[in-house]
Amino acid sequence: MMDAKSVITRFLFAILLMLPFNLLAQIDREAGSAFATRSEVIAQRGMVATSQPLATQVGLQILKNGGNAIDAAIAANAAMGLMEPTGNGIGGDLFAIIWHEESGQLYALNASGRSPLGLSYDRLMEIIEEKELDRIHPYDLLSVSVPGAIDGWFEMHDRFGSASMEDILAEPIWYAENGFPVSEAISASWKRSAPRLSRQPGAFKDTFTFDGRGPEKGEVFKNPDLGNTFRLLASEGRDAFYRGEVTEKIDAWMKENGGYLRYEDFDKHTSTWVEPQTVNYRGYDVYQVGGNVQGTAVLQILNILEGFDLKETGFATAETFHLFIEAKKLVFEDRAKHYVDEDFYDIPYEKLLSKEYAAERRELIGERARRDLTTGVDVLEDGDTIYLTTADQYGNMVSLIQSNFRGMGTGFVVPGTGFSFQNRGELFSLDPNHPNVYEPGKRPFHTIIPGFVMKDGKPFMTLGNMGGAYQPMGHVSLITNVIDFGMNMQEAGDALRWEHSGSTQPTNSLDQNLTSVGLVSIESSVDFEVIKALRSMGHRVQVGNSFFGRFQAIMRDLETGVYYGASEARVDGQAAGY
Repeated sequence: MMDAKSVITRFLFAILLMLPFNLLAQIDREAGSAFATRSEVIAQRGMVATSQPLATQVGLQILKNGGNAIDAAIAANAAMGLMEPTGNGIGGDLFAIIWHEESGQLYALNASGRSPLGLSYDRLMEIIEEKELDRIHPYDLLSVSVPGAIDGWFEMHDRFGSASMEDILAEPIWYAENGFPVSEAISASWKRSAPRLSRQPGAFKDTFTFDGRGPEKGEVFKNPDLGNTFRLLASEGRDAFYRGEVTEKIDAWMKENGGYLRYEDFDKHTSTWVEPQTVNYRGYDVYQVGGNVQGTAVLQILNILEGFDLKETGFATAETFHLFIEAKKLVFEDRAKHYVDEDFYDIPYEKLLSKEYAAERRELIGERARRDLTTGVDVLEDGDTIYLTTADQYGNMVSLIQSNFRGMGTGFVVPGTGFSFQNRGELFSLDPNHPNVYEPGKRPFHTIIPGFVMKDGKPFMTLGNMGGAYQPMGHVSLITNVIDFGMNMQEAGDALRWEHSGSTQPTNSLDQNLTSVGLVSIESSVDFEVIKALRSMGHRVQVGNSFFGRFQAIMRDLETGVYYGASEARVDGQAAGY
């Protein structure tokens, strides 16, 4: 017979089994929301958050050695290009928003590259016809634009850096030459890309694979060629890449292999310090990089959502999802027509970001999913990326995003350089009437966006997430999770995610508009009653089977200056402070 204690124990356990799952999860956690994967990381003197723990430690060591947030961001990005080549590298582009404490100002940098100066639109179209293509193919040399990341590093460093580039690149060089164990999620992506890209002309197979295969989880990988390129940058500066030994190698290889970039394209390359675009959302000033990048979409969506009481409709309800989805669809029609290189087109920010225009567009949201939308302003989807963020003891904060676009980029690797070129040129339109049409020396449309939020003139939050066209949706989710739903930074990233695909794209013809409801994807933890309700509104919905991005973020306590860091729990990310 059981004693009384055993009977009571079994009775209590039976009661627990009858409790709702979310209450059981709350019992499992000592504090915070039931769905949170862990607590925030809290530190006073500095914080780094990246999607690879070793890269986080590289940035953190710079801070501990007295460097600032800008130095740490460059070091972490260099390490990320080595350790997560499936999402970024020096063959790609970079955007950043920087809070500089001493000047008390926010700065935005567009470090994206341009198309080949020697390739005209007419010649491009001839080549596409000769190759029997229907677009700029991502794995063709036509898709390669000038890599802007390295120039971005040196622009940031020249303006705000404190440590030497030799010190900043020392740890990435060590890891490139001595190796690092590959982490789990990165290994999975690497193994998917390696077989296909190993067939590309150049040194991809020798540089990035073990006899054609990607590294296994925990396998030690070295990239001595990249280490050598870093050494040249540390000793000779940015000109080693844009006017020196590396440039000459690229020029010669492109000529030998039918590529289109030339020495002149690198020699004339410049990054651009731009005025960040901003709107106020419920008392918070949200900042994004505009121009040829989709950050403006975040601001437009928030302007529309501001007219609804999201606290009242509630987190992850069918009503709130419906508002998010319909606002996204409205804004992405503007995105498809107006977000282009500002040197070639006068973007109508005054209209796009006005509260009046948001009110007009808001009126188009009804009770059912729409399938017929276009831009409201007259015209004058997969991607892998990394987002990282840093903050220092001096009060500086950096929000930085960097990418090759499609995973490991084109797979074109010039022997001896250690990096793969990006395929951003794929994102030009071929419609000669489209503002985003291909032209020589023009920046293509970009998906990668760093985010920054200010409160009462003080830096409040850096945030960003990877994932191609998903990124504006991710930013909006993170911001509303914090401001409307009261989540902390880790909870905001751990919370249930959604995504909508099927909108008109900047690569389409100018006369193309939304003609279907598209597809809504929601993570599998969603309540199925919500799915049924959305379907009853006319949405086409699937559970899971999509890509919902990866995030990093740092929040600064406006009273104490203490930093709260968070990173993606779904993959390999880490936030760390000291």
